[in-house]
Amino acid sequence: MSSTISEESRRTAQPAASTLPTTNGSTPAKSSGLIPTNTVTTKEGVTVKARIDPTLAVDDVVRQLCINLKIKDPPGMFALRDDTDELVTNDNLRKKIKSKANLRLVNAPAIEAADIVERLQNKDARMGLTLTSLRKFIREEQFAKEYLDRDGLYELISVINASHGNVLAYALTAMQNLMDLDYGWSNLGNDFILKVVQILSSENSLINVCRPATAILKKLVEADPMSAPGSHQASSSKAPPTPPAGSVYRYGFEVVFDQMKKEEGLLETVVNRLGSADTTMALYSMMLINSLMAHVTESRWEELTSALQQLNVHKAVIRLMQSHTIEDLTSCILDYQANVVRMTFRKKTTVVEPEIEPAHVTALKYIWTYSKLRDELDEDGNTRKWRKLGFDTENLTQEFAAVGALGLDCLQNFVAKDPDFFAKVVQEQLSRPEERRCPIAKASNEVVDLLSEHWTIFAPGFQTSDTFRPYFLNFYKVHALATQFFLRMWNESGAARGDFSQVVALTRSQIAVALRRENVRPWHEVEFDFLECEYRAVRDRQMQELEQEDDIMSRVAIRNLRGQLLKESFDFVRQQRIHCLLQGAWFLNAIQISSNYPRETIRRPSRPWRFMRLDIGQKWLHYCDSPSKFIVRDGIEDLPERIDISTINEVATGTCAPFPHTPRDQVDSLTPNSPLHASQLSFALLTASGACLAAQIAPDSSRWADWTDGLNLIRRASGHVSSPETDVFVQTLTEIGLKIRLLNVSGDMVNIPAGVSIPPPPPTTDFFFSDLPYEAGA
Repeated sequence: MSSTISEESRRTAQPAASTLPTTNGSTPAKSSGLIPTNTVTTKEGVTVKARIDPTLAVDDVVRQLCINLKIKDPPGMFALRDDTDELVTNDNLRKKIKSKANLRLVNAPAIEAADIVERLQNKDARMGLTLTSLRKFIREEQFAKEYLDRDGLYELISVINASHGNVLAYALTAMQNLMDLDYGWSNLGNDFILKVVQILSSENSLINVCRPATAILKKLVEADPMSAPGSHQASSSKAPPTPPAGSVYRYGFEVVFDQMKKEEGLLETVVNRLGSADTTMALYSMMLINSLMAHVTESRWEELTSALQQLNVHKAVIRLMQSHTIEDLTSCILDYQANVVRMTFRKKTTVVEPEIEPAHVTALKYIWTYSKLRDELDEDGNTRKWRKLGFDTENLTQEFAAVGALGLDCLQNFVAKDPDFFAKVVQEQLSRPEERRCPIAKASNEVVDLLSEHWTIFAPGFQTSDTFRPYFLNFYKVHALATQFFLRMWNESGAARGDFSQVVALTRSQIAVALRRENVRPWHEVEFDFLECEYRAVRDRQMQELEQEDDIMSRVAIRNLRGQLLKESFDFVRQQRIHCLLQGAWFLNAIQISSNYPRETIRRPSRPWRFMRLDIGQKWLHYCDSPSKFIVRDGIEDLPERIDISTINEVATGTCAPFPHTPRDQVDSLTPNSPLHASQLSFALLTASGACLAAQIAPDSSRWADWTDGLNLIRRASGHVSSPETDVFVQTLTEIGLKIRLLNVSGDMVNIPAGVSIPPPPPTTDFFFSDLPYEAGA
């Protein structure tokens, strides 16, 4: 294999060398005609056609070009780039040759870095152009190393501190791109973080300034010691691991939040930008809020949750759910739901301690004040206070044990919704015989437990919903409606103390009906189901459900067991999905429909198939394109291209179509035959800016579910799945596990053998099956 330059292709009058020697100095072999021809253009405008040996290193290719073109400068001063300015490296050289890319002989990264640093120091009039080049080149490791070695980070920070307008936007974008690397920005001080906070908090800041500023803060929040590679090994320790020298994982939530607090109203500004007409701005704001929620520390948890609750972030996210321009925000909203599940679970497991927790004392005092009751002493001389509201004892820590601080908050919000109604209900119940009184506080806690069961709040971050759940974000509002329903069912059924579990069963049944299809169901229908439905209709439906369901399944212990098994099933399925990614799979290359390609220019690619595989470190997604499928060896040797997992912001589903003229035997039955019509089995990997990293069509629904959910689950900021297949899989495993466990409860401790030994076949066929009925104990 060799490299040659055709003499007739020159555009200048300078003498031409007709042949580039091979690495051993010989002339090209006749087989060199099999090597594709690339166009190479020099800085002086000389254009030549060259056949480049794909087995050569890029440095060797550059050196031979310089020799053949009689360039006097050392070859180390030059590099190759394609028309898109992508640097040609040893990793992508083969791809550039095969695609016959137009190459340019340009300054080496070291020369470009030195030139850009010098221009930043001199603050010349071409600052905008300089920063445009910087934000483009800084993603390249070769350039970034040279740039950082020349103290380029200091110069970039100086520009950010002194600039405004578009120049500031370019500088912040360059910093954002630099932070995609896992080195080089470990010494950003609090002054810089505060500067970014001040830029973001200013209402006069341009949108193109706020976008990268928001992304920078998000990156700093996520760069905490617990997120560093290998930190999970030290996660059992209460103290966070100490980052090694030079590690960028030395910031985190507290470092950023301390600076955010210095700018009053910053968090409110970020929340307000969720309603921005600029979708990317709303996306970046949503991502920052998700990062804050996912990385909040133990000591600041209450502070952050209270601030977000006061700013009514849930309402802003619900508006995004109802917007028609949220396609790019779908993944972030599902991530937000998963974060809210995590925070709700945390509240549910926070012990109510009225003796030592001021917030709990305040909440209980509020509830008691608006009940308009007075303390009494029972016949034993003990205080009778909380029992008058429906608790069984005066020990509130014990009474809230199952629902924790979440139950206390729900009861307080139920009172605050209509204090007069609450006082009226309390007085009405106390006017009845004690046996007929509805235990209001106990009913409130039971409703919290039922809603937690409905929305699967059993473990931190567990979320298999692939749809929006706006009413889950209105937890307190739904709790108030369901509690009113409980009280009404108690009154209309004439229930007594022994009927509490029956009213709980009615409420569970109604919650499932009222909250069905909540992503499309209007709120007024939910209100009607809770406030207007008749007792007899609810009772008849619930009786039909009981005929199909064993009563044991509704007991508290069984519900708790189901919750534990649900988490175990989710963890198992998560590992299975990731294992599928590690094995790899073939996909059909596709085109994202939202891409602005002129339809008449779209052609079927020469290599329509792509094999993708996740590396063991779960950091890179390696792949190769091919004209046909072939057996791919283990490892990544056959997969020269790769995608950085950290750059994947969203796994968009159902947004890609097969290229025109793709044979029908290469696509599944769910893919429409019409051109540029989305396949249900397609998915696209998108960056935060909306750029498409990959667009594929899976061969079947199982492979599609494995990969879309697997990619979501390995992304640092994600905690959700997107396919109903995974949800059904988790639920099925849970039910199977539950039934097996229940054999020990209802099957008289039946032992389940680990395996079944198969006896040898009978020696003859001289036997028959008995018709005698089976007798117990036989």
